[in-house]
Amino acid sequence: MKTTIIDFLKELEKNNNRDWFQANKPWYEEGKKEFEEFINSLLPAIAKFDDSIRFLTAKDCIWRIYRDVRFAKDKSPYKTNFGAFMARGGKKNHGPGYYFHIQPGECFLSGGVWMPEPEITKKIRNEIYYNFEEFKAILNHKDFKKNFSGIDDWDRQKLPPRDFPKDFPGMDLLLNRSFTISHPMTQKTLFSEGLLESTVMVYKAMVPYNNFLARAMEG
Repeated sequence: MKTTIIDFLKELEKNNNRDWFQANKPWYEEGKKEFEEFINSLLPAIAKFDDSIRFLTAKDCIWRIYRDVRFAKDKSPYKTNFGAFMARGGKKNHGPGYYFHIQPGECFLSGGVWMPEPEITKKIRNEIYYNFEEFKAILNHKDFKKNFSGIDDWDRQKLPPRDFPKDFPGMDLLLNRSFTISHPMTQKTLFSEGLLESTVMVYKAMVPYNNFLARAMEG
């Protein structure tokens, strides 16, 4: 991938207003095209081990750069990142999938389930509780540990959830309200010829984790 996207986003962070964006829209369109081309090359590579996304295109997965500011304190009209979520049905799917995020100083790959509804959170907690050894084995697998430090801890509750015994050995896992996992991506990797290969390797390591969560949500 070229530096076009990062260079554009750096300037957008400094000039997040409609006049600047309109004046630089060709620059944005160039970056957007580059991002779409990469996602379109990534999708068939993922489909080799997850056929649920085999009919998707980049346009099904890439989030718009325009922010919904109706209820936001921050009225900046544009996102300062490029993101794509690849899952069954595309970006509006609320289940587990594969996320690709480009932002100056914060590029990463992630998977799992982000901010599910309370009833879905409970389903996932139940699945972990009743299949704790299986879930623990997924988290301790060498491929998982090589790529992820565990479940992201940015969305957790302080007290143990109701309906579960407080002495459950996996209680720390049940404190999560979101169940995302993330892999940081350096700009060196982002601009390397091996970007596609390294991204696919990380996503492949997510599969057992995503499958566990999908089973929980369906059950």
